[in-house]
Amino acid sequence: MRKKLILLILTITVIILEIYILNHDTYDESQSDNISNIIESTNDTTNKELFEEYYKQAEELMSTMTLEEKVGQMFIARYPTTANVIDQIKNENPGGYILFEKHFRDETKESMLEKLTKCQDASNIPLLLGVDEEGGTVVRVSSITAFRNTKFKSPQTLYNKGGYDAIIEDSKEKSELLLSIGLNMNFAPVADVSTSSSDFIYNRSFGKDANETSIYVSTVVKTMNTSHIISCLKHFPGYGSNGDTHTDIIIDERDYETFDTSDFLPFSAGIESNAPTILVSHNVITCMDEDYPASLSRNVHDILRNELGFTGVIITDDLKMDAVQDYVQDGSAAVLAVQAGNDMIISSNFVKQKQEVVNAVNDGTISEEIIDTAVRRILAMKYAYSIIS
Repeated sequence: MRKKLILLILTITVIILEIYILNHDTYDESQSDNISNIIESTNDTTNKELFEEYYKQAEELMSTMTLEEKVGQMFIARYPTTANVIDQIKNENPGGYILFEKHFRDETKESMLEKLTKCQDASNIPLLLGVDEEGGTVVRVSSITAFRNTKFKSPQTLYNKGGYDAIIEDSKEKSELLLSIGLNMNFAPVADVSTSSSDFIYNRSFGKDANETSIYVSTVVKTMNTSHIISCLKHFPGYGSNGDTHTDIIIDERDYETFDTSDFLPFSAGIESNAPTILVSHNVITCMDEDYPASLSRNVHDILRNELGFTGVIITDDLKMDAVQDYVQDGSAAVLAVQAGNDMIISSNFVKQKQEVVNAVNDGTISEEIIDTAVRRILAMKYAYSIIS
């Protein structure tokens, strides 16, 4: 039943995208050579993995890398405000950085591009440089008037005013702005299903049921792929009406059928539309794993890989969040995250956590094969989006 519903959703989405994206795309087609296989028709039924075309290049690059360099690729570090970022890049080889509003204060488009270009120049392997620019309440860049006169509107506001035409144009403008200042990844769209204004996630969501949210997610992913910027579906397996994992441990006791018939649908639609990354939440989903947050749960990741068929890059939410801390008293959150099946880790304690993963490989807690599988995906994605040329 779920597959039939997804097929119907995707059929509708393809029609929408043909009308709006193909007829109104203003982006330079020469930038899309590497990504053509990613934005191909959703009717393709091959079993190839999303970035498989680039695995050989990734493996060739990996063969020149040390273990420390490979593990570094698995981290999206919080952009440092006190440490010398250039030294950190040269010494620790992170896979990328996530930036927040404070990093754009007192900057201009020109100065930000110059700063991020220097970061790329310092890195042996080009960086993922991302931000949360969802629109509405989460606007790290457009909240600063030097970058945009007004904040990007929420998906709900956009849709209510202009339907999917407005959603597509907004996604294009966001992508164009972020790319122009040196960013290559936007941690969006929010794929959570929420229809109640009392939900914590509601204002960040599309605010409609699973079917409509699926169309929204697919539309944004397709548009961002056409714009040649990395999208990220969040927060798998679905936030529901739960509270804020930044400050609380969230126990979600909904049954599996609820996820299978509702929360999973937008993620499945995004996967079918070739979303490159998915971010996993810290909610404890009791029907999937009573013992660990989703971000640290092997079973949750197996569901994402095997049930939903995702072959792209899986990313944790920030491991610093309070919802994780009680489960990792020994400080091994990053090790548990890798063991669970994450390819990349958002980290506020990058240098320490990177070393913990390196140590875990050296003492046999984590096999180097697990590291290589993750890094191959990460590097292949960077090739696909021309981050590595």
